[in-house]
Amino acid sequence: MPVTFEVLQTKIGLRESSASLGALVGSNFNNDGTALYEAMSALFISQVIGQNLSIGQQFVVILTSIFASVGAAGIPEAGLVTMTLVFSSVGLPTQYIALLITVDWFLDRCRTVINVMGDMTVSALLDGKKPRSVDNT
Repeated sequence: MPVTFEVLQTKIGLRESSASLGALVGSNFNNDGTALYEAMSALFISQVIGQNLSIGQQFVVILTSIFASVGAAGIPEAGLVTMTLVFSSVGLPTQYIALLITVDWFLDRCRTVINVMGDMTVSALLDGKKPRSVDNT
């Protein structure tokens, strides 16, 4: 979070107010990568065990993934802890979360990239920054 805040101000040139809102508040509430991971994991495990989820159950997975991701701590592999909420909400056995541990170390880094990029994008949009055009001359 401090690195993101500094980069937003020094390298991207955002105002402190925009950078702080996007980086500091976003790091607590904007966990897009975690929400996507938890929802996709629930759908994956349901397919692995042959349990078809209805449309209603899929919406429940989406909602609980969003709420669980907001409640997830900003520490490595916190998504695995909150994933029990998502699995339990639609009746998936939580012991299958252990299957995901084998690949979670890599996916955790991907989630972090998505979360930080989301925070930086919100900060840039709040500040009104437009992407710079590349001049190849």
